[in-house]
Amino acid sequence: MTQQPDQPFNPAHITRPAPVLKSYYLLTSLFAGPFFFLPLIPLWFKFITLKYRFDDEGISMAWGVVFRREIVLTYRRIQDIHVTRNIIQRWMGLATVAIQTASGDATAEMSIEGILQADELRDFLYTRMRGAKGIDVPHTVHAPADGQHQADHAPADEVLGLLRDIRDSLKSQPRPPGGVR
Repeated sequence: MTQQPDQPFNPAHITRPAPVLKSYYLLTSLFAGPFFFLPLIPLWFKFITLKYRFDDEGISMAWGVVFRREIVLTYRRIQDIHVTRNIIQRWMGLATVAIQTASGDATAEMSIEGILQADELRDFLYTRMRGAKGIDVPHTVHAPADGQHQADHAPADEVLGLLRDIRDSLKSQPRPPGGVR
């Protein structure tokens, strides 16, 4: 299902990759020359069986006909998120969202392909991996309006004040011989 541009982003609506992913798979298979059908066949089956599910606990991704593969990740296991777009993907409006966990493997645990709203999905995943539940992902940061109280920003001001105190106390300490602490 594709997201309408006038609706707010909801990852629960992403259950399948965007249909334009078929065209992307066809174009990338053409780079194999006269043997284009060799990479195209597994990519075609991946496209028609690829399913995503985003819920309150995590993400699941499943695909495959003969060898069925399913990956389930909880939001708390996510360590890093990368959005990649090659030149063909940018031209088609696609992106791949690669999700890494602390499994010790250098490759991504899950790569969500065929996403049209990759930046919004990345922001949603970052919000969830940090433990925020039930809040919308902010798209922009707004300066406080004239009537808004500065108390809304008190935690950030406290942290900033604490960092300034630490900086000042480090500056006031005498330096050891040699100038290195």
